[in-house]
Amino acid sequence: MPIIVNLDVMMAKRKISLGELAERIDLTPANLSILKTGKAKAIRFSTLGAICKELDCQPGDILEYRPDE
Repeated sequence: MPIIVNLDVMMAKRKISLGELAERIDLTPANLSILKTGKAKAIRFSTLGAICKELDCQPGDILEYRPDE
């Protein structure tokens, strides 16, 4: 898939665990894990906004486009 999720990179930079972030944004750890591993088919803007607020980053820090070769 040409959309790469770099949530794990941002979480590592901010030194925050999956469980802690999930709790802060009111999302289940299982659903956050699906997003983190790139298995999610979609993300709500409200969820993306909450993640960006907690990690003090921009959506482009989390989502990246790489065209298929």
